[in-house]
Amino acid sequence: MKKNYVDINVDVGEGMGNESLILPLVSSCNIACGGHAGNTATMQEVVRLAKMNDVKIGAHPSFPDKAHFGRLEMDMPVNDLFESLKQQILNLQDVVLQEGATLHHVKPHGALYNMAAVKKTTAQVVINVIKALPFKVKLYVPYQSVIAKMAMQQQVTICYEAFADRAYNEDYTLVSRLQKGALITDSDVMFNHVYNMMFKQQVKTITGLNIPLQADTFCVHGDNKNAVALIEALKIKLEQHNLYLK
Repeated sequence: MKKNYVDINVDVGEGMGNESLILPLVSSCNIACGGHAGNTATMQEVVRLAKMNDVKIGAHPSFPDKAHFGRLEMDMPVNDLFESLKQQILNLQDVVLQEGATLHHVKPHGALYNMAAVKKTTAQVVINVIKALPFKVKLYVPYQSVIAKMAMQQQVTICYEAFADRAYNEDYTLVSRLQKGALITDSDVMFNHVYNMMFKQQVKTITGLNIPLQADTFCVHGDNKNAVALIEALKIKLEQHNLYLK
């Protein structure tokens, strides 16, 4: 039987302390690099674990707002945001090089991710940072987002990201965590959600409508208290259907 491969990514280095359990179960990780969480010590620890488990390493920059975990929109001057994001990524790159690893991608965090998905000004800042880096990385972005379309136009290599543990609205935004049904906490539901996106190239929205969607990588949030169990169950179900991490 033909093998199919899937990339599962997880946000790490955010203070949960579960990286040693999660990283053996995934193929990509997004490491907090000082904006919403993380410091040199946590970056070193997670990079070493990622390298040990042959997991692709990504930077997870955010608005510089540890007080609110990067989850609030900030009205920052464009130049200040550019410098903050670039420095966060370079800080992680320094650690990556020291550990003899490679930085594979960048995935914005929280409010920055959501704003870049819909606002051209924010999207352009992120794209400018990627283009200004002295090395090549891929950019993880949501399908049909403003940043995805702008990045492609500007020859920035993207990977479409979808969310294994979140429900979708009809406009491709994620259902608010405050709304019932926003979080997918059942492993069978999560597998069907991922399988539908992978092979039918569609996602069932919170309203029951199926809309087209492309995904190269699937995220499970590492700050979910049941993340380890959910990812483990998802990995087992994927392998039962001849789908393997890569």
